[in-house]
Amino acid sequence: MKASAQRKTVIVGMAAGLILLTGLWGEQAWADTTPLKVDSGDTAWVLVSSAFVLAMLMPGLALFYGGLVRTKNVLGTIMQSIMILSVVSLLWILFGYSLAFGPDKGGVIGGLDWIGLSGVGSQPHPIYAPTIPHQAFMLFQLMFAAIAPALITGAFAERKRFTSAVLFGALWSVLVYVPLAHWIWGGGWLAQMGALDFAGGAVIHISSGAAALVCAIVLGKRRGYGTDYMAPHNLPMTLLGAGFLWFGWFGFNGGSALGANGIAVSAILATHAAACMGAISWCGAEWVHRGKPTVLGVASGAVAGLATVTPAAGYISPLSAIGIGLVAGMCCYAAIVWKGRFGYDDSLDVVGIHGVGGVIGVLATGLCASKVVNPGGADGLFAGSAGFFGVQVLVVIVTAGFTLVATFAILKLVDALTGLRVSSEEEATGLDLSQHNERAYS
Repeated sequence: MKASAQRKTVIVGMAAGLILLTGLWGEQAWADTTPLKVDSGDTAWVLVSSAFVLAMLMPGLALFYGGLVRTKNVLGTIMQSIMILSVVSLLWILFGYSLAFGPDKGGVIGGLDWIGLSGVGSQPHPIYAPTIPHQAFMLFQLMFAAIAPALITGAFAERKRFTSAVLFGALWSVLVYVPLAHWIWGGGWLAQMGALDFAGGAVIHISSGAAALVCAIVLGKRRGYGTDYMAPHNLPMTLLGAGFLWFGWFGFNGGSALGANGIAVSAILATHAAACMGAISWCGAEWVHRGKPTVLGVASGAVAGLATVTPAAGYISPLSAIGIGLVAGMCCYAAIVWKGRFGYDDSLDVVGIHGVGGVIGVLATGLCASKVVNPGGADGLFAGSAGFFGVQVLVVIVTAGFTLVATFAILKLVDALTGLRVSSEEEATGLDLSQHNERAYS
Protein backbone atom coordinates (compact mmCIF):
# COMPACT_ATOMS: atom_id res chain seq x y z
CA MET A 1 0.00 0.00 0.00
CA LYS A 2 2.81 2.31 0.98
CA ALA A 3 4.68 1.46 -2.27
CA SER A 4 1.52 2.14 -4.30
CA ALA A 5 1.17 5.56 -2.66
CA GLN A 6 4.79 6.31 -3.39
CA ARG A 7 4.30 5.35 -7.05
CA LYS A 8 1.26 7.65 -7.26
CA THR A 9 3.28 10.45 -5.71
CA VAL A 10 6.09 9.92 -8.20
CA ILE A 11 3.62 9.86 -11.15
CA VAL A 12 1.83 12.98 -9.96
CA GLY A 13 5.18 14.68 -9.41
CA MET A 14 6.39 13.73 -12.86
CA ALA A 15 3.15 14.95 -14.43
CA ALA A 16 3.33 18.22 -12.53
CA GLY A 17 6.96 18.62 -13.54
CA LEU A 18 6.10 17.93 -17.17
CA ILE A 19 3.31 20.50 -17.09
CA LEU A 20 5.61 23.02 -15.46
CA LEU A 21 8.39 22.38 -17.96
CA THR A 22 5.92 22.65 -20.84
CA GLY A 23 4.67 25.94 -19.51
CA LEU A 24 8.18 27.24 -18.95
CA TRP A 25 9.18 26.12 -22.45
CA GLY A 26 6.15 27.84 -23.92
CA GLU A 27 6.96 31.04 -22.06
CA GLN A 28 10.61 30.76 -23.07
CA ALA A 29 9.67 30.05 -26.68
CA TRP A 30 7.38 33.09 -26.68
CA ALA A 31 10.00 35.23 -25.01
CA ASP A 32 12.71 34.08 -27.41
CA THR A 33 10.69 34.54 -30.57
CA THR A 34 12.99 36.32 -32.95
CA PRO A 35 11.54 39.69 -34.02
CA LEU A 36 10.66 40.03 -37.68
CA LYS A 37 13.61 41.43 -39.60
CA VAL A 38 13.56 43.67 -42.63
CA ASP A 39 15.15 42.02 -45.65
CA SER A 40 16.95 44.61 -47.74
CA GLY A 41 16.52 42.67 -51.00
CA ASP A 42 12.79 42.19 -50.52
CA THR A 43 12.39 45.83 -49.53
CA ALA A 44 14.28 47.06 -52.57
CA TRP A 45 12.16 44.90 -54.88
CA VAL A 46 8.86 46.12 -53.42
CA LEU A 47 9.96 49.76 -53.61
CA VAL A 48 11.05 49.33 -57.23
CA SER A 49 7.79 47.52 -57.98
CA SER A 50 5.87 50.46 -56.51
CA ALA A 51 7.66 52.72 -58.97
CA PHE A 52 6.83 50.25 -61.78
CA VAL A 53 3.12 50.45 -60.94
CA LEU A 54 3.30 54.23 -60.79
CA ALA A 55 4.79 54.16 -64.31
CA MET A 56 1.80 52.06 -65.42
CA LEU A 57 -0.52 54.89 -64.48
CA MET A 58 1.62 57.93 -65.16
CA PRO A 59 2.76 57.99 -67.93
CA GLY A 60 1.57 54.53 -69.08
CA LEU A 61 -2.21 54.62 -68.84
CA ALA A 62 -2.31 58.38 -69.42
CA LEU A 63 -0.49 58.02 -72.76
CA PHE A 64 -2.38 54.85 -73.73
CA TYR A 65 -5.74 56.55 -73.23
CA GLY A 66 -4.50 59.92 -74.48
CA GLY A 67 -3.54 58.50 -77.86
CA LEU A 68 -6.88 56.76 -78.28
CA VAL A 69 -9.07 59.87 -78.02
CA ARG A 70 -9.47 62.70 -80.53
CA THR A 71 -7.04 65.62 -80.63
CA LYS A 72 -9.41 67.96 -78.79
CA ASN A 73 -9.64 65.65 -75.76
CA VAL A 74 -6.09 64.38 -75.21
CA LEU A 75 -5.10 66.75 -72.39
CA GLY A 76 -8.42 66.34 -70.61
CA THR A 77 -8.03 62.56 -70.70
CA ILE A 78 -4.48 62.67 -69.36
CA MET A 79 -5.47 65.19 -66.69
CA GLN A 80 -8.07 62.80 -65.25
CA SER A 81 -5.42 60.14 -64.67
CA ILE A 82 -3.04 62.57 -62.96
CA MET A 83 -5.65 64.02 -60.62
CA ILE A 84 -7.16 60.67 -59.68
CA LEU A 85 -3.66 59.44 -58.83
CA SER A 86 -3.09 62.47 -56.61
CA VAL A 87 -6.45 62.50 -54.82
CA VAL A 88 -6.67 58.74 -54.23
CA SER A 89 -3.09 58.64 -52.93
CA LEU A 90 -3.92 61.16 -50.21
CA LEU A 91 -7.16 59.40 -49.30
CA TRP A 92 -5.26 56.11 -49.03
CA ILE A 93 -2.72 57.65 -46.64
CA LEU A 94 -5.37 59.36 -44.52
CA PHE A 95 -7.77 56.46 -44.01
CA GLY A 96 -8.16 54.23 -47.08
CA TYR A 97 -5.30 51.91 -46.18
CA SER A 98 -6.59 51.44 -42.65
CA LEU A 99 -10.08 50.55 -43.89
CA ALA A 100 -8.71 48.10 -46.46
CA PHE A 101 -5.99 46.39 -44.42
CA GLY A 102 -6.60 47.40 -40.82
CA PRO A 103 -7.75 44.85 -38.22
CA ASP A 104 -10.80 43.04 -39.58
CA LYS A 105 -14.26 44.08 -38.42
CA GLY A 106 -16.67 41.23 -39.03
CA GLY A 107 -15.15 40.25 -42.37
CA VAL A 108 -16.60 43.40 -43.96
CA ILE A 109 -14.12 46.23 -43.46
CA GLY A 110 -10.90 47.08 -41.67
CA GLY A 111 -10.78 49.27 -38.60
CA LEU A 112 -9.46 52.79 -38.23
CA ASP A 113 -6.55 51.67 -36.07
CA TRP A 114 -4.08 52.87 -38.71
CA ILE A 115 -5.79 56.13 -39.62
CA GLY A 116 -3.24 58.65 -40.86
CA LEU A 117 -0.79 55.72 -40.98
CA SER A 118 -0.63 55.62 -37.18
CA GLY A 119 1.29 52.46 -36.33
CA VAL A 120 2.36 51.92 -39.95
CA GLY A 121 6.09 52.47 -39.89
CA SER A 122 9.44 50.92 -40.67
CA GLN A 123 8.84 47.64 -38.82
CA PRO A 124 7.48 44.58 -40.64
CA HIS A 125 3.91 43.40 -40.25
CA PRO A 126 3.57 39.66 -39.43
CA ILE A 127 0.78 39.06 -41.96
CA TYR A 128 1.13 41.58 -44.78
CA ALA A 129 4.82 42.42 -44.72
CA PRO A 130 6.93 39.93 -42.75
CA THR A 131 10.20 40.86 -44.49
CA ILE A 132 9.65 44.47 -45.54
CA PRO A 133 8.70 47.66 -43.70
CA HIS A 134 4.96 47.92 -43.16
CA GLN A 135 5.04 51.32 -44.85
CA ALA A 136 6.58 49.79 -47.99
CA PHE A 137 3.62 47.42 -48.24
CA MET A 138 1.25 50.35 -47.77
CA LEU A 139 2.99 52.29 -50.56
CA PHE A 140 2.80 49.34 -52.94
CA GLN A 141 -0.91 48.94 -52.25
CA LEU A 142 -1.43 52.69 -52.69
CA MET A 143 -0.42 52.37 -56.35
CA PHE A 144 -3.02 49.65 -56.86
CA ALA A 145 -5.70 51.78 -55.24
CA ALA A 146 -4.87 54.68 -57.58
CA ILE A 147 -4.83 52.78 -60.87
CA ALA A 148 -8.21 51.06 -60.41
CA PRO A 149 -10.42 54.18 -60.68
CA ALA A 150 -8.10 55.63 -63.33
CA LEU A 151 -8.87 52.63 -65.56
CA ILE A 152 -12.58 53.49 -65.45
CA THR A 153 -11.99 56.90 -67.04
CA GLY A 154 -11.61 55.19 -70.41
CA ALA A 155 -15.31 54.32 -70.39
CA PHE A 156 -16.51 57.92 -70.18
CA ALA A 157 -13.67 59.55 -72.12
CA GLU A 158 -14.48 62.68 -74.12
CA ARG A 159 -17.72 63.57 -72.35
CA LYS A 160 -17.44 63.77 -68.55
CA ARG A 161 -16.86 66.92 -66.53
CA PHE A 162 -13.42 67.15 -64.97
CA THR A 163 -14.89 67.92 -61.53
CA SER A 164 -17.28 64.98 -61.65
CA ALA A 165 -14.55 62.63 -62.94
CA VAL A 166 -12.27 63.43 -59.99
CA LEU A 167 -15.11 63.32 -57.44
CA PHE A 168 -16.31 60.02 -58.85
CA GLY A 169 -12.79 58.56 -58.69
CA ALA A 170 -12.41 59.62 -55.05
CA LEU A 171 -15.78 58.24 -53.93
CA TRP A 172 -15.38 55.05 -55.93
CA SER A 173 -11.97 54.34 -54.44
CA VAL A 174 -13.37 54.62 -50.89
CA LEU A 175 -16.79 53.02 -51.34
CA VAL A 176 -15.97 50.26 -53.85
CA TYR A 177 -12.24 49.59 -54.05
CA VAL A 178 -11.54 49.69 -50.31
CA PRO A 179 -14.21 47.11 -49.33
CA LEU A 180 -13.22 44.78 -52.18
CA ALA A 181 -9.55 45.02 -51.21
CA HIS A 182 -10.44 44.12 -47.63
CA TRP A 183 -12.71 41.23 -48.59
CA ILE A 184 -10.06 39.56 -50.73
CA TRP A 185 -6.67 40.83 -49.54
CA GLY A 186 -7.27 42.28 -46.09
CA GLY A 187 -8.59 39.19 -44.30
CA GLY A 188 -12.26 39.78 -45.12
CA TRP A 189 -14.97 37.22 -45.70
CA LEU A 190 -13.89 36.13 -49.20
CA ALA A 191 -10.32 35.67 -48.02
CA GLN A 192 -11.62 33.56 -45.14
CA MET A 193 -13.36 31.34 -47.71
CA GLY A 194 -10.04 30.78 -49.50
CA ALA A 195 -10.41 33.18 -52.44
CA LEU A 196 -7.22 33.96 -54.37
CA ASP A 197 -6.44 37.03 -56.44
CA PHE A 198 -2.70 37.36 -56.80
CA ALA A 199 -2.47 40.92 -58.10
CA GLY A 200 -5.95 42.29 -58.72
CA GLY A 201 -8.00 40.40 -61.30
CA ALA A 202 -11.13 40.88 -59.20
CA VAL A 203 -10.17 43.81 -56.97
CA ILE A 204 -8.97 45.91 -59.92
CA HIS A 205 -9.99 44.52 -63.31
CA ILE A 206 -13.45 43.05 -62.74
CA SER A 207 -14.39 46.02 -60.56
CA SER A 208 -13.14 48.63 -63.05
CA GLY A 209 -14.77 46.77 -65.94
CA ALA A 210 -18.13 46.52 -64.18
CA ALA A 211 -17.94 50.17 -63.16
CA ALA A 212 -17.04 51.13 -66.73
CA LEU A 213 -20.17 49.41 -68.01
CA VAL A 214 -22.38 51.36 -65.62
CA CYS A 215 -20.64 54.64 -66.47
CA ALA A 216 -21.00 54.10 -70.21
CA ILE A 217 -24.72 53.38 -69.87
CA VAL A 218 -25.54 56.13 -67.37
CA LEU A 219 -23.61 58.88 -69.20
CA GLY A 220 -24.88 57.83 -72.60
CA LYS A 221 -23.14 57.87 -75.94
CA ARG A 222 -20.73 60.52 -77.13
CA ARG A 223 -22.11 63.26 -79.35
CA GLY A 224 -21.90 61.92 -82.91
CA TYR A 225 -21.22 58.32 -81.84
CA GLY A 226 -21.77 56.03 -84.80
CA THR A 227 -21.65 58.84 -87.36
CA ASP A 228 -18.62 61.04 -86.63
CA TYR A 229 -15.02 59.95 -87.22
CA MET A 230 -13.67 58.97 -83.80
CA ALA A 231 -10.50 57.04 -84.60
CA PRO A 232 -7.48 57.35 -82.26
CA HIS A 233 -5.59 60.56 -82.96
CA ASN A 234 -2.08 59.29 -82.14
CA LEU A 235 -1.32 55.58 -82.25
CA PRO A 236 2.42 56.00 -81.54
CA MET A 237 1.41 57.66 -78.24
CA THR A 238 -0.87 54.73 -77.47
CA LEU A 239 1.93 52.27 -78.25
CA LEU A 240 4.29 54.16 -75.96
CA GLY A 241 1.66 53.93 -73.23
CA ALA A 242 1.23 50.20 -73.91
CA GLY A 243 4.98 49.78 -73.54
CA PHE A 244 4.95 51.48 -70.15
CA LEU A 245 2.00 49.30 -69.11
CA TRP A 246 3.82 46.12 -70.15
CA PHE A 247 6.99 47.25 -68.39
CA GLY A 248 5.15 48.30 -65.24
CA TRP A 249 3.11 45.11 -65.11
CA PHE A 250 6.27 43.22 -64.14
CA GLY A 251 6.19 45.18 -60.89
CA PHE A 252 2.41 44.98 -60.67
CA ASN A 253 2.42 41.18 -60.70
CA GLY A 254 5.98 40.37 -59.68
CA GLY A 255 5.87 42.83 -56.81
CA SER A 256 2.77 41.11 -55.45
CA ALA A 257 5.06 38.31 -54.27
CA LEU A 258 6.27 40.95 -51.74
CA GLY A 259 9.82 39.70 -52.03
CA ALA A 260 12.69 39.05 -54.39
CA ASN A 261 11.97 35.35 -54.58
CA GLY A 262 10.94 32.49 -56.81
CA ILE A 263 7.26 33.43 -56.76
CA ALA A 264 8.14 36.86 -58.14
CA VAL A 265 10.13 35.27 -60.95
CA SER A 266 7.29 32.86 -61.72
CA ALA A 267 4.76 35.71 -61.76
CA ILE A 268 6.86 37.85 -64.11
CA LEU A 269 7.40 34.93 -66.49
CA ALA A 270 3.67 34.18 -66.53
CA THR A 271 2.94 37.87 -67.09
CA HIS A 272 5.24 38.14 -70.09
CA ALA A 273 4.08 34.86 -71.63
CA ALA A 274 0.41 35.83 -71.37
CA ALA A 275 1.06 39.30 -72.84
CA CYS A 276 2.89 37.84 -75.84
CA MET A 277 0.20 35.25 -76.45
CA GLY A 278 -2.54 37.81 -75.97
CA ALA A 279 -0.99 40.07 -78.63
CA ILE A 280 -0.67 37.15 -81.07
CA SER A 281 -4.16 35.84 -80.33
CA TRP A 282 -5.88 39.23 -80.77
CA CYS A 283 -3.88 39.87 -83.92
CA GLY A 284 -4.92 36.51 -85.36
CA ALA A 285 -8.58 36.97 -84.50
CA GLU A 286 -8.61 40.45 -86.02
CA TRP A 287 -6.78 39.27 -89.12
CA VAL A 288 -9.35 36.55 -89.72
CA HIS A 289 -12.31 38.78 -88.88
CA ARG A 290 -11.32 42.02 -90.65
CA GLY A 291 -8.75 40.89 -93.19
CA LYS A 292 -5.83 42.91 -91.79
CA PRO A 293 -3.93 42.94 -88.49
CA THR A 294 -3.55 46.34 -86.82
CA VAL A 295 -1.04 47.95 -84.50
CA LEU A 296 -3.87 48.94 -82.14
CA GLY A 297 -5.02 45.33 -82.10
CA VAL A 298 -1.59 44.05 -81.08
CA ALA A 299 -1.34 46.65 -78.30
CA SER A 300 -4.86 45.87 -77.08
CA GLY A 301 -4.18 42.13 -77.16
CA ALA A 302 -1.04 42.53 -75.07
CA VAL A 303 -2.94 44.56 -72.47
CA ALA A 304 -5.75 42.00 -72.50
CA GLY A 305 -3.24 39.22 -71.82
CA LEU A 306 -1.66 41.24 -69.01
CA ALA A 307 -5.00 42.01 -67.35
CA THR A 308 -6.25 38.45 -67.67
CA VAL A 309 -3.20 36.72 -66.19
CA THR A 310 -3.01 39.13 -63.24
CA PRO A 311 -5.08 37.15 -60.69
CA ALA A 312 -3.33 33.89 -61.58
CA ALA A 313 0.24 35.06 -62.19
CA GLY A 314 1.76 33.80 -58.94
CA TYR A 315 -0.05 30.46 -58.93
CA ILE A 316 0.34 29.02 -62.44
CA SER A 317 2.91 27.47 -64.76
CA PRO A 318 4.23 29.22 -67.90
CA LEU A 319 2.19 26.89 -70.11
CA SER A 320 -0.99 27.81 -68.26
CA ALA A 321 -0.10 31.48 -68.74
CA ILE A 322 0.22 30.95 -72.49
CA GLY A 323 -3.20 29.29 -72.51
CA ILE A 324 -4.68 32.20 -70.58
CA GLY A 325 -3.17 34.68 -73.04
CA LEU A 326 -4.62 32.72 -75.98
CA VAL A 327 -8.13 32.79 -74.52
CA ALA A 328 -7.77 36.42 -73.43
CA GLY A 329 -6.85 37.73 -76.86
CA MET A 330 -9.73 36.00 -78.65
CA CYS A 331 -12.41 36.59 -76.01
CA CYS A 332 -11.57 40.23 -75.32
CA TYR A 333 -11.53 40.94 -79.05
CA ALA A 334 -14.92 39.26 -79.41
CA ALA A 335 -16.28 41.31 -76.50
CA ILE A 336 -15.28 44.54 -78.24
CA VAL A 337 -16.78 43.43 -81.54
CA TRP A 338 -20.05 42.57 -79.78
CA LYS A 339 -20.10 45.93 -77.95
CA GLY A 340 -21.86 47.51 -80.89
CA ARG A 341 -24.66 44.97 -80.69
CA PHE A 342 -25.40 45.94 -77.09
CA GLY A 343 -25.46 49.64 -77.96
CA TYR A 344 -23.34 51.16 -75.16
CA ASP A 345 -20.44 53.54 -75.80
CA ASP A 346 -17.46 52.34 -73.79
CA SER A 347 -15.08 54.84 -75.37
CA LEU A 348 -11.77 53.04 -74.82
CA ASP A 349 -13.01 49.47 -74.28
CA VAL A 350 -12.48 49.13 -70.54
CA VAL A 351 -15.31 46.59 -70.29
CA GLY A 352 -14.04 44.37 -73.08
CA ILE A 353 -10.40 44.34 -72.00
CA HIS A 354 -10.36 44.73 -68.22
CA GLY A 355 -13.81 43.50 -67.27
CA VAL A 356 -13.90 40.43 -69.50
CA GLY A 357 -10.20 39.78 -68.95
CA GLY A 358 -10.61 39.98 -65.18
CA VAL A 359 -13.47 37.47 -65.19
CA ILE A 360 -11.52 35.03 -67.34
CA GLY A 361 -8.43 35.45 -65.16
CA VAL A 362 -10.18 34.84 -61.84
CA LEU A 363 -11.91 31.74 -63.23
CA ALA A 364 -8.63 30.56 -64.78
CA THR A 365 -7.04 30.82 -61.35
CA GLY A 366 -9.71 28.44 -60.09
CA LEU A 367 -8.85 26.07 -62.92
CA CYS A 368 -5.05 26.25 -63.22
CA ALA A 369 -3.66 27.21 -59.80
CA SER A 370 -1.16 24.72 -58.43
CA LYS A 371 0.56 24.31 -55.09
CA VAL A 372 3.51 22.93 -57.01
CA VAL A 373 4.07 26.46 -58.33
CA ASN A 374 3.10 28.25 -55.12
CA PRO A 375 2.69 26.21 -51.92
CA GLY A 376 0.94 29.17 -50.33
CA GLY A 377 -1.80 29.10 -52.97
CA ALA A 378 -4.29 26.38 -53.78
CA ASP A 379 -4.89 23.57 -56.26
CA GLY A 380 -7.39 24.44 -58.98
CA LEU A 381 -10.06 22.32 -60.62
CA PHE A 382 -7.53 20.75 -62.99
CA ALA A 383 -5.69 19.51 -59.89
CA GLY A 384 -8.89 18.10 -58.43
CA SER A 385 -10.17 20.95 -56.25
CA ALA A 386 -13.74 21.70 -57.31
CA GLY A 387 -14.41 23.57 -54.08
CA PHE A 388 -11.74 26.16 -54.77
CA PHE A 389 -13.10 26.75 -58.26
CA GLY A 390 -16.51 27.35 -56.71
CA VAL A 391 -15.04 30.03 -54.46
CA GLN A 392 -13.52 31.77 -57.49
CA VAL A 393 -16.90 31.75 -59.23
CA LEU A 394 -18.35 33.38 -56.13
CA VAL A 395 -15.62 36.04 -56.25
CA VAL A 396 -16.63 36.95 -59.81
CA ILE A 397 -20.32 37.19 -58.93
CA VAL A 398 -19.81 39.18 -55.73
CA THR A 399 -17.26 41.59 -57.24
CA ALA A 400 -19.35 42.32 -60.33
CA GLY A 401 -22.65 42.55 -58.47
CA PHE A 402 -21.38 44.80 -55.68
CA THR A 403 -19.55 47.07 -58.12
CA LEU A 404 -22.52 47.48 -60.46
CA VAL A 405 -24.86 48.57 -57.69
CA ALA A 406 -22.37 50.76 -55.82
CA THR A 407 -21.15 52.49 -58.99
CA PHE A 408 -24.68 53.36 -60.05
CA ALA A 409 -25.36 54.90 -56.63
CA ILE A 410 -22.11 56.91 -56.74
CA LEU A 411 -22.91 58.25 -60.22
CA LYS A 412 -26.33 59.41 -59.07
CA LEU A 413 -24.77 61.18 -56.10
CA VAL A 414 -22.12 62.87 -58.26
CA ASP A 415 -24.76 63.88 -60.79
CA ALA A 416 -26.77 65.54 -58.02
CA LEU A 417 -23.69 67.38 -56.72
CA THR A 418 -21.87 68.49 -59.87
CA GLY A 419 -23.55 67.02 -62.92
CA LEU A 420 -21.90 64.27 -64.96
CA ARG A 421 -21.60 65.38 -68.58
CA VAL A 422 -20.26 68.48 -70.20
CA SER A 423 -22.76 70.42 -72.30
CA SER A 424 -23.21 69.65 -76.00
CA GLU A 425 -21.29 72.82 -76.87
CA GLU A 426 -18.43 71.92 -74.54
CA GLU A 427 -18.29 68.40 -75.94
CA ALA A 428 -18.13 69.76 -79.47
CA THR A 429 -15.32 72.12 -78.46
CA GLY A 430 -13.47 69.34 -76.63
CA LEU A 431 -12.41 68.77 -73.05
CA ASP A 432 -9.02 70.41 -73.50
CA LEU A 433 -10.45 73.86 -74.12
CA SER A 434 -13.77 73.58 -72.30
CA GLN A 435 -12.37 72.10 -69.08
CA HIS A 436 -8.74 73.33 -69.01
CA ASN A 437 -8.40 76.14 -71.58
CA GLU A 438 -5.43 74.41 -73.18
CA ARG A 439 -4.55 72.81 -76.50
CA ALA A 440 -2.41 69.71 -76.88
CA TYR A 441 -1.14 70.81 -80.28
CA SER A 442 -0.67 74.23 -81.87
